[in-house]
Amino acid sequence: MHLKRLVIALTLVPLFYIYIMYLPPNYFLFLIVFFSTIALAEFYAMFKIEGPVKYTGILLGALLLFVFFMAKDLFINTLLLSVLTVMGMRLFTKRDPHSSLKDISAAVLGLLYIPGLLTFQLNLVKAGPEWVVLLYASIWASDSMAYYVGSGIGKRKLYLEISPNKTVAGAVGSVLGGILGAALIKSTILDQISVYHTIIIGSAVGFTTVIGDLVESMFKRDAGVKDSSNIIPGHGGVLDKLDSATFAGPALYWLSTGLGLIN
Repeated sequence: MHLKRLVIALTLVPLFYIYIMYLPPNYFLFLIVFFSTIALAEFYAMFKIEGPVKYTGILLGALLLFVFFMAKDLFINTLLLSVLTVMGMRLFTKRDPHSSLKDISAAVLGLLYIPGLLTFQLNLVKAGPEWVVLLYASIWASDSMAYYVGSGIGKRKLYLEISPNKTVAGAVGSVLGGILGAALIKSTILDQISVYHTIIIGSAVGFTTVIGDLVESMFKRDAGVKDSSNIIPGHGGVLDKLDSATFAGPALYWLSTGLGLIN
């Protein structure tokens, strides 16, 4: 299992770097739409959102990302229109009112949770592709450090009811990993940021990586599933790989703009 994970990582990481750094931002939009669509479909499957509501939600998720990238001023109106559309679709395609609130709530939350939170990465790529590389390098370093520190010296559980394998030591390792990942990118392709800012950004990404992972674990436990899907051998589903980025992306963007590092 660990060998599979290593082979996939060694194959995909260089391709991801080349794709982000050497292609225009609109190519990143297509990448985000592609993975967001799969992750949203996984989320809907977890909570048994089916039929017209499911397919409407998936199409609206892609639409939201395109609108945000191309006409950001229309995003809020498009988001609200999406909510109205989901409610109307549930009303007219399923006459039984039982579980209507559950169906609509899960469908709308999926739009906010996945394409909604991934829009922050579109802001980052417009500020410069190196910011996207920083985000994912910090996330991957956080995940790795959390795993090795947690399995090596972790004893006290972080949140037993949600994720029994996570430890306090692993969470500290995640923050340290975020700093190391940010430091690596600073020293290679983003040397204009200071060491002080690197530590702050890396810490924030490392911390929110843990939160994002726990939130998805909470949803999976509620849905009674181990992984969002088994589409990636040894890794689970696409949502399992994007869960950290859903929280770390906004954190990086808000913090970087607040510090005046990007506009």
